[in-house]
Amino acid sequence: MKNWLFALFFFLSSTPTLFAQTPLDSSSNFEDQRQKVNNLLNARAKKFGEYDSSLQQKTGIFGLFKSKGDMQKSIDILKQIVITDNNIFVETRKLLDLKDSEKERYELLASEYDQQVTAYMKTISKLQAENDKLREAIKKLEEEDHSCSTYIYLFSIVIIGLIAALIYQYKLLKSKNVTKV
Repeated sequence: MKNWLFALFFFLSSTPTLFAQTPLDSSSNFEDQRQKVNNLLNARAKKFGEYDSSLQQKTGIFGLFKSKGDMQKSIDILKQIVITDNNIFVETRKLLDLKDSEKERYELLASEYDQQVTAYMKTISKLQAENDKLREAIKKLEEEDHSCSTYIYLFSIVIIGLIAALIYQYKLLKSKNVTKV
């Protein structure tokens, strides 16, 4: 049971590194593949130079003719060049596939970013519209508050006037009552 748990823990701890692939990895894969193709091209150029020199070699009678060995050596070098060419084609195809997959990945990322930007723009537009509505509501409330304040001031003046009139009448009544007695 402990071994099973240990194996599960080891697998789960190594899983992120197994499946994680960053853009840096894909670009380094592309560069590695490009380096492979360049190395194969350099090897082909070297082998072609060997082939050219093998064509010039004449180890036959008195160095005037090509021997069967010279021709076989040239044929063997030519076979190696063909094998290298085939490897170059295979590796170039891999390189093009990597480039195509990178292009598709970037197009997908661009599409996702475009969708996100569009969504952000819609959200911003919604928030701006809501902000405008709230500003209008605040302006309306301020106008209502101003008109309410005006009414309160008017009512306060009327009440003060009524209180003053009542005090005046009370004093008048009191002065008439004092004079009657």
